[in-house]
Amino acid sequence: MTDTIDFRNNRHIRSYVLRQSRVSPAQRRAVDTLLPRFGIPYASQVLDLEQTFGRSSPRILEIGFGMGETTASIALAHPENDYLALEVHTPGVGNLLKLIESQDISNIRIIQHDAVEVLRDMVADESLDGVHIFFPDPWHKARHNKRRLIQAPFIAHLARKLRPGGYIHVATDWQDYAEQVLAVLGAEPLLENTAAGFAPRPDYRPLTKFEQRGLRLGHGVWDVVFRRIPTQFHR
Repeated sequence: MTDTIDFRNNRHIRSYVLRQSRVSPAQRRAVDTLLPRFGIPYASQVLDLEQTFGRSSPRILEIGFGMGETTASIALAHPENDYLALEVHTPGVGNLLKLIESQDISNIRIIQHDAVEVLRDMVADESLDGVHIFFPDPWHKARHNKRRLIQAPFIAHLARKLRPGGYIHVATDWQDYAEQVLAVLGAEPLLENTAAGFAPRPDYRPLTKFEQRGLRLGHGVWDVVFRRIPTQFHR
């Protein structure tokens, strides 16, 4: 498998392409008026999460939240947690901001920037209680597999951001990507699987409309949940 990330030299193959997606007037208004309140500008310095959220609480990082419906649903259901949500596409950022406003959600902050750079520059080691990566771009053509986010260097770096006992949860509806995710996380010495292979869908992850439709059509969805092992038990 090709390593796609060089954290030291600031080089990596991006797992996304910024397309000229249409931003609705409502999404643009939300970005213009709400992102200054609920957004965090990218900066090359470690973020103080306690100061950011104004409290000490479990911190969950979500990488690539799409249009934000799942993020909003989880945050509403778990007010005891704080959610740092990363997305590069403006329509999704605008849509999540609309949900934050309409549903009066206070425990989400958004960074609109590349996840690799945010992890490298803004997230301290052992500062996260969990990471959600739901339905990342599968880059299903073989020649594009190198663009997949879940690669060994990325997971090694991500694992160091977890507190002992913190988890990484990846969900995908592409079986070959699911198998790759299982293999990559299984090879990371800081992590251990919470299941014998793929995990049952945790209750906190709601079914999306797209996922429900796919299940009705017989399509599979695979969840992979690993935890960071305590320091004294490192393999």
